[in-house]
Amino acid sequence: VQLQASGGGLVQAGGSLKLSCAASGRPLNQYAMGWFRQAPGKEREFVSAINKSGVRKIYSDSVKGRFTISRDNAKNTAYLQMNNLKPEDTAVYYCAASIFNTVVTGYRASPADFHFWGQGTQVTVSS
Repeated sequence: VQLQASGGGLVQAGGSLKLSCAASGRPLNQYAMGWFRQAPGKEREFVSAINKSGVRKIYSDSVKGRFTISRDNAKNTAYLQMNNLKPEDTAVYYCAASIFNTVVTGYRASPADFHFWGQGTQVTVSS
């Protein structure tokens, strides 16, 4: 499967953005989906993940209550709605796909659990 992330940009603190991750090559419903982010000089960190059916969702503590992950399998697209953005949310955001639904059974997911990655989209939040 090939993944294409989009929707990043520059926004003021308190603003919103919606990221999209379009899949091609294979049906999206074959994969659990995740969003990760990486700020300059930092390791890639988990943001959120959703299982294949969209029923189970998990979030990192830093975004819980502000971000919402979703998916539309009919459109082969996953989303990350980001509200009340903070300067510390500034990073390159990556979507990723895992063949294992079990990546969404815990409270967080690891980049090593995901098999396919999009190219990343920059999110910059100004104070």
